[in-house]
Amino acid sequence: MVAADILTALPEILLAVWALSALMIGAYMGQDRIAVPLMWVTAGVFLFCALWVGLSPEGTRSAFNGLFINDPFSRFAKIAILLSAGAVMLMAQDYLVRRDLMRFEFPILITLATLGMLLMVSASDLIALYMGLELQSLALYVVAAMRRDSVKSTEAGLKYFILGSLASGTLLYGASITYGYAGTTQFAGILSVIQEGEMPLGLLVGLVFMLAGLAFKVSAVPFHMWTPDVYEGAPTPITAFFATAPKVAAVILLARLVHDAFGTVPGDWGQILAFLAVASMFLGAITAVGQTDIKRLMAYSSIAHMGYAMVGLAAGTVVGVQATLIYMAIYVTMNIGTFAFILGMERDGRHVTEIASLSMYSKREPAKALALMVLLFSMAGVPPLLGFFGKFGVLWAAVDAGMAWLAIAGVLASVIGAYYYLRIVYLMYFGEEREPLDGRMAPVPLVLLGASAVIMVVGVVNLFGIEGFAVTAATALVQ
Repeated sequence: MVAADILTALPEILLAVWALSALMIGAYMGQDRIAVPLMWVTAGVFLFCALWVGLSPEGTRSAFNGLFINDPFSRFAKIAILLSAGAVMLMAQDYLVRRDLMRFEFPILITLATLGMLLMVSASDLIALYMGLELQSLALYVVAAMRRDSVKSTEAGLKYFILGSLASGTLLYGASITYGYAGTTQFAGILSVIQEGEMPLGLLVGLVFMLAGLAFKVSAVPFHMWTPDVYEGAPTPITAFFATAPKVAAVILLARLVHDAFGTVPGDWGQILAFLAVASMFLGAITAVGQTDIKRLMAYSSIAHMGYAMVGLAAGTVVGVQATLIYMAIYVTMNIGTFAFILGMERDGRHVTEIASLSMYSKREPAKALALMVLLFSMAGVPPLLGFFGKFGVLWAAVDAGMAWLAIAGVLASVIGAYYYLRIVYLMYFGEEREPLDGRMAPVPLVLLGASAVIMVVGVVNLFGIEGFAVTAATALVQ
């Protein structure tokens, strides 16, 4: 039994062992001197774990007395989390070294945060859910304030810590209420208490509190207030990490909670998710219009994109979960490419994040401007790029579930949101010339920028095969 449990959770165990080993290596071998090699090895460990997950046997297996589940749904999420975390690690290296921000603790904290995410998406118990969530959050609180000589970075870390603690307390309170009424913390046990589609009032109250706590992690409205300040204040590689892997983990965890523990009453939690989706889509789209800092704009863009992802979850169907999985994979790819570009925005050796600095950028760097334009068009949902099909999938899932009003709201929000993406494209190609950006882009970010743009164009052919994987994953969750 122990051997089977270890084999089922091998990627998580490997990450935990590597984090502890890296901590000892850094402490005994000169700390920051060993930071860069640790970054590369950590990225390699992430890649190995992603391959292990992808090649693992099919089917569903549980471990540790039902606390941990390994199924196609969790495997899809783990591959996305590990690959995005590894990509951010690699493209962050040059930025951190040149600004003297490289610390040997950085790859260790990212490893621990990633470990927490893997535990989150495989949780089949409220206690396991909370443990994974807190492991991720505690590591992210530290990296958000990693730039200790910056007031903005310190402010970002403090805000994230205080509001994150409040969200964790909210989720824990909801879990305790749920346990009080269900008599168990396991998802299957909670589901068995709900008879014939009718949920006791106590369980509904517990569910509302838990959804509120998870909405903070997803940065959904009205729990989004931390997002713009943390995105702007944290070092750009940290912002890139916040915008990718943690979002996937939070959305997947949200889907697992509502389907595995409350799957027989989609009408109850579907209304909550629909409200969060509409509020996030419109606030993210409208508020981003007036932004002058590209990192704050990406924060509000992230809020809007999480709204679209929750449209698929609100549908409460296999088609909706499948659309959400595909949407998150596309979203992560677009964000990695966009932040790879933002990392290279420099003038006179200083990192620049003002949107106005991109005026007539196409005249000096036509290839990079073209790649960014493709990514921005894809985020806006312009056909025939991959981002269009991601949005179309979640909106169609809402229509298929009889929620046409939600799909109409998504279309309207998408039209509004297209403005701030197109504004950047206009500045790059037709804006008034200003003092140009003169920073060089390191090889890894440059490759990721180009690869992400190519994927947005070529991926429309067959989605690189992830559609079948997403169908299997969604079917494993919604049974």
